[in-house]
Amino acid sequence: MNILDKLAELSLERAKKEQEKVPEAELREQAKALGKGNGEAFLSALKKLGISFICEIKKASPSKGLISPDFPYLKIAEAYERGGADCISCLTEPEYFLGSDEIFREVRAKVSLPMLRKDFTVSAYQLDQARVMGANAALLIVSLLDERTLETYLERCRELGIAALVETHDEEEIRRAVSAGAKIIGVNNRNLKDFSVDFENAARLRDRIPADCVYVAESGVKTPEDVQRLKQIGADAALIGETLMRAEDPGAMLRLLKGEMA
Repeated sequence: MNILDKLAELSLERAKKEQEKVPEAELREQAKALGKGNGEAFLSALKKLGISFICEIKKASPSKGLISPDFPYLKIAEAYERGGADCISCLTEPEYFLGSDEIFREVRAKVSLPMLRKDFTVSAYQLDQARVMGANAALLIVSLLDERTLETYLERCRELGIAALVETHDEEEIRRAVSAGAKIIGVNNRNLKDFSVDFENAARLRDRIPADCVYVAESGVKTPEDVQRLKQIGADAALIGETLMRAEDPGAMLRLLKGEMA
């Protein structure tokens, strides 16, 4: 079993356990009572002129292990906001990324930026969770979902009023994302089955994404030159994690990547 399948398996187990505490019908009512979320804020932030920056908060990853031993996540979130981030991606997966829903909620209470709940969505229950915890968007990974399920989850996101970042890795997955009605399509340069990173993946697949879809390049951004490369290929946004999380000053690193510092 590759790591992505393992993450999906653990995610489903977690969702089932959490439903024992808060039944699906009860969570659905909580989401309904909140009304529609502000997914439009996430979409608008990515559609602005120039390349947008989705800055990630994560303590660890399967490929790199422990990334931020101290992990002052609230200070990091504030640094991102001061540094000019357009959105924040916050990992809630607890086993390999050492995230949690509570970390997400605390960050949500601290910053005003649109937030992506980044987890391995394999249950509609997790989308209701995202809405209840105040997420503007949720992550849907095409390789974990058949086309009908992807369509169902996208429809659920629309009902909840949250955006969906639909992650792909190759041409066939992009085709499936477009067919299912995705409006925000991410291309991950990291192969989550073997952790290899191919930064040119984003360039190769650019023309496969329709002009009316927002295009997000994920993984592999390390330098201002990388950002310029993404601008050249027409990426609307870059999702950046490890480079920022390893920086002594994440806000300053963000400004450097944006070309605002020499």
